[in-house]
Amino acid sequence: MNGKLFAQAITKVLSGVLLVGVLLFLPAGSFSYWNGWLLMAVLFVPMIVAGFVMMKKSPELLQKRLNAKEEQSEQKAVVVLSGLMFIAAFIVAGLNYRFGWIVLPNWIVFVATLVFLLGYVLYAEVLRENAYLSRTVEVQENQKVIDTGLYGVVRHPMYMSTFLLFLSMPLVLGSVISFVIMLVYIPIIAKRIRNEEQVLEEGLEGYSEYKKRVKHKVIPLIW
Repeated sequence: MNGKLFAQAITKVLSGVLLVGVLLFLPAGSFSYWNGWLLMAVLFVPMIVAGFVMMKKSPELLQKRLNAKEEQSEQKAVVVLSGLMFIAAFIVAGLNYRFGWIVLPNWIVFVATLVFLLGYVLYAEVLRENAYLSRTVEVQENQKVIDTGLYGVVRHPMYMSTFLLFLSMPLVLGSVISFVIMLVYIPIIAKRIRNEEQVLEEGLEGYSEYKKRVKHKVIPLIW
């Protein structure tokens, strides 16, 4: 096991746990916010498991995802907007628990948790299918068009999985208001996809033909 890579991965996970914990429990004013603990469990436990699997089977992919930084100004703006969206949604969810603005029934929370885990399963499958998967918009050396599996259903299955993850997340937290905030993800990801497809069409051989074969971007038969 690569000790440096392991330390880098653990540092990122622990930083994420600390940041999400502060954003949820500080506004909630209590560690009794059980939805917050539920989200942290379903968010970070699979993440840690997936990290160990990637470290063993594809350390290059893990390294690439840990070190990824957007170079294009348009995509940097997408990253900033996404970060602000998450911060706002988490803080509002904590405040919603604290002041009891809108209380969702538990069955909605548990259904949302199942949808969240489904999104994680889809994300893992995308990682398995596409060795070129990157957190940044780029065309890599020797990259080829992937058109099998989930990529034969939609052109951006990674965004299909994040769509499920991000829109179920506020409901796991029990906050309808946060769900409304997270709907901002739709125009954000639409902007990213437009730029990404432009880059791929210009730099990846066969991508234009792939677009003609696979009509939908994120959601089968809808988008």
